[in-house]
Amino acid sequence: MSGISAPIFRFTDGLNVTEHDTYTRTLPLDGMLAMTGPSVTAEPGCLPVRGDLAHIKLAGLCFVPHYAVPVAYTAKAGAQLVSAPTTTGEVLAELDEGAVFNVLDIAGVWSWGQIGEDGLVGYVALEQIEAPEAGE
Repeated sequence: MSGISAPIFRFTDGLNVTEHDTYTRTLPLDGMLAMTGPSVTAEPGCLPVRGDLAHIKLAGLCFVPHYAVPVAYTAKAGAQLVSAPTTTGEVLAELDEGAVFNVLDIAGVWSWGQIGEDGLVGYVALEQIEAPEAGE
């Protein structure tokens, strides 16, 4: 293995995500993954990061306790992205029917994630999105 001293991920079947996996790593690794400066900051709703969780693509850029690989859900008609997991949260966007909402966390009846790969970040009620079919 070149450039790193341990696999980035280890799965029970022995498969590893390599340092060249462009989905989870936008830049090639040049040594062990480490924070080399301050954590990236952005306006709320712009990056899929919050105090406890961030999208795996932000590992090495944002310091949080957990990173998640998104699961692509599909928006139903009338789905709304809101700023907080409540019915009184500010509506940030209306999702088109069939739009991809990348879910990073589910708590109760709310999901937290990002519209597409680089859209707005917020909460969508679980009843407004459809889970991917098994095998996808």
